[in-house]
Amino acid sequence: MKKLVLVGPVYPYKGGISHYTGLLYRVLAKTCDVTMVSYKMQYPKFLFKKEQRDYSNDRFQIPDTKYWLNTANPFNIAATARQINRLHPDMVLIQWWHPYFAPCYYILAKLLRHTKIVFVCHNVFPHERFPMDRFLTKLVLKQGDHFIVHSESDGKELASIRPDGDWKVALHPTYNVFKISDMTKTEARNRLGLKEKTPVLLFFGFVRPYKGLRYLLDAMVLVRREIADITLLVVGEFGSDRMQYEEQMDSLKIRDCLRLYDGYIPDGEVEKYFAACDLVVLPYISATQSGIVQIAYGFEKPVAATAVGGLPDVVMEGETGCLAAPGDAASLAGAICRFFANAGNVDYEKHIREQADRYSWDRMREVVESFLI
Repeated sequence: MKKLVLVGPVYPYKGGISHYTGLLYRVLAKTCDVTMVSYKMQYPKFLFKKEQRDYSNDRFQIPDTKYWLNTANPFNIAATARQINRLHPDMVLIQWWHPYFAPCYYILAKLLRHTKIVFVCHNVFPHERFPMDRFLTKLVLKQGDHFIVHSESDGKELASIRPDGDWKVALHPTYNVFKISDMTKTEARNRLGLKEKTPVLLFFGFVRPYKGLRYLLDAMVLVRREIADITLLVVGEFGSDRMQYEEQMDSLKIRDCLRLYDGYIPDGEVEKYFAACDLVVLPYISATQSGIVQIAYGFEKPVAATAVGGLPDVVMEGETGCLAAPGDAASLAGAICRFFANAGNVDYEKHIREQADRYSWDRMREVVESFLI
């Protein structure tokens, strides 16, 4: 049996990449001897002042996780590399998504011996670019032997800094672990105080500029001309720019059709929002792929998304959802209205189920194991 070490955030750390890493561990552990190495300290408090851990849903817990890595301590990173080397793994898989981790992963990869290094690139470059991000990304990723990306567009970005890189595309697998109680739409709407027949949209996740919420708010003015009683749920943690969104909502006079749930949503609370909605909306300005799409598909919910990055690879127009142009409120409104107009004629849930094998964790495992040959 091959020995693997998986490096990245895992329960109790918050966020989609933590969920991803835990689920990846589980599928790899079916066929390999896997050691999970996570963080003793992920981000310093002066960089990330909010609580970094969520203990509310231990469904993502991985037994015997080694919380070895302090990402800001070079001596600890070197010690972690020595501990990994003592395991004599055939492969080390490292989760990559932001250049903050560049010094940590550069040192770690440099000190690993006699093993293949695979970077699982959730994004090659960060969503919100900054000076030196390309340099830092290249510095780290040149240490890898193989790479996994979740879209062809990310593969092209990787090739721009590692033209010799050996990379494979594995579509982002589906998250189906949030369906804890198999809540019905009726039950979810009762909990949220929503009417049974009201068309409901869901915007879910951390509110960041690249996610294009401002275009969705603009689009709601146009959508309401066609669907007067529609409701939009905005569920996720705002940053310091919340006031800008508040002012936009007031100027557009759309407060009466909005429900805001500001703050981090614990894993155990995710289900009711997805169960209650008809359509999940991703009005992103830029993207590589999105775990939100795969949470939606885990609930068999269709998605309206912009045609950026890898989103057109996973959102099938007229089958699993609908597509719009990025940064275009009218196009987004058209996609939303098109979905509801076709809802009686298209079995979106059936199409999502038919596509499920494309997004299975077993497919992801097969890609990882192909690098062991």
